Amino acid sequence: MIRTVPVDGKGALKSFIDFPHELYKDDPYYVPELFIAQRDMLTPGKHPFHEHSDVKLFLAYDGEVIVGRIAAINNNNYNRVYQLKEGFFGFFDCINDQEVANALLDTAMMWLREAGMESMTGPTNFSTNETCGLLVKGFDGMPRVMMPYNFPYYLDLLEQYGFQKKVDLRAYYYDGNDYDDRSVSLLTGLKNRLARNGVHVRKIDMKNFKEEARALKDVYNQAWDHNLGFVPMTDSEFDHMAKDLKLILDPDFCLVAEKNGKLVAFALAVPDINPILKTIKRGRLFPFGFLKLLSIKKKVKGIRIMVLGVIDGYRKMGIEVSLYGMIIKAFQEKGLEYAEASWTLEDNDLINKAIERIKGVPYRTYRILTKPI
Repeated sequence: MIRTVPVDGKGALKSFIDFPHELYKDDPYYVPELFIAQRDMLTPGKHPFHEHSDVKLFLAYDGEVIVGRIAAINNNNYNRVYQLKEGFFGFFDCINDQEVANALLDTAMMWLREAGMESMTGPTNFSTNETCGLLVKGFDGMPRVMMPYNFPYYLDLLEQYGFQKKVDLRAYYYDGNDYDDRSVSLLTGLKNRLARNGVHVRKIDMKNFKEEARALKDVYNQAWDHNLGFVPMTDSEFDHMAKDLKLILDPDFCLVAEKNGKLVAFALAVPDINPILKTIKRGRLFPFGFLKLLSIKKKVKGIRIMVLGVIDGYRKMGIEVSLYGMIIKAFQEKGLEYAEASWTLEDNDLINKAIERIKGVPYRTYRILTKPI
């Protein structure tokens, strides 16, 4: 008989974090999350999401064997912004067994119902500001950094439970030997034209990273406010994310545009460190994993283009093309082999067509699903 139990205590949390390592131990594309990062994310007082919202973790057991896990998430900021009663689920991993999936989803849904929620949406870990979406197309390779991965049968388990598609998210692939680099040849002219309008495009100043990060938060919250499910990040949430990203940041791929000292746009691509993370057994940095992370720059073969946003009033001036041109130029100079642009909403025609014009190929699809409670 399947039973679900709440995660209480360090031992249970360790089991919650480690379960996917067992589930995916024979999968050639699985990349373990770093244990320290997952532990801090899931511990109130360690991650700023817990300052305004509630998360409850559950494990499913068949006898004494763990067979699944799930997080029920009450994102108070999201519901306040959108005036909804929508709960979320995340950190969903499960053996290929409908009974186990049903037990986990029933438990999460009951917890959310008791919190006053009227629907359950996911997977999100914890929100669209973090890792989100269920992989439904493109199972033939390793996920890129900070992108989810799961078995194909997850979709069947969720649909059999009654979940339906809310929206699909796209990931685009660039082959290092086949992409359109016209934006590089246009770069000097574009930057000069922008300069005449008082707009300066530059790399982030790593010596003043904290000050830059504060300004980037305002651009982020303004540029993405129309995205599905977007909730402005709090100061502490953005600081936490920036601190984590700084560990792998390459300033050649972190670019900003400013006018009169005010940031109006930024673009961010991060090194795809997943091939290195894959070699760190069970996500433990010690004793030898830390040494592997130190060798990242020599081993990186590609990047993930995560962010490119321009605030209202500064769009269609050429800033977007300049930022892309600078990323492509750095990509060429470093001799990288591939890039992924992810993710974009399936109905964001303006962005999707722009990506496709420079030969980005849609190759993976992630889905957000929802169900009334």
